[in-house]
Amino acid sequence: MSMSIFLDRFDLDITLRDAALDPDNRPTRRMIANAAIGMDALDAYYAVREIREAAQWIHEGLAQGKRKLASLLSNPQADDFQRTIYFCLAGRGVVEMLDDLAWLEDLLERRGRIAGQIHREKRTILPLTNPYVAAEPDGPLVESRADFAQGASWWAEPVVKS
Repeated sequence: MSMSIFLDRFDLDITLRDAALDPDNRPTRRMIANAAIGMDALDAYYAVREIREAAQWIHEGLAQGKRKLASLLSNPQADDFQRTIYFCLAGRGVVEMLDDLAWLEDLLERRGRIAGQIHREKRTILPLTNPYVAAEPDGPLVESRADFAQGASWWAEPVVKS
């Protein structure tokens, strides 16, 4: 059997689909993996990286973190992907949020590397179907003030009930 049948029209979303269905992944990871399916490889990676960096800077007490997060969530020229990722994780505790964002960022980085390799080898991928039907935000945007109040989820972690 020829290996080329496995490489023709490679599905870049296969690892995201696996992660979205894996019962061992916590629900937030399954949600954000699902949200990334169909997104352009580079766009998805950089969007998640930006959100993770902003949240990390806020967690570290750096002022530019709040400015960056407010800018990302209120950008009228951006699609809804970054807002979707952020709001899947908002309120769950900043450490868990950062852990989930780093996990997705790693998946997307590896997905991007594979996409680059496939492109360099002039192979084809299955077409990505953008899950968003409009390029602009749908509905109200988050306020762009960088002096927003941080709620309890930025200071406390969920209590695990045994």
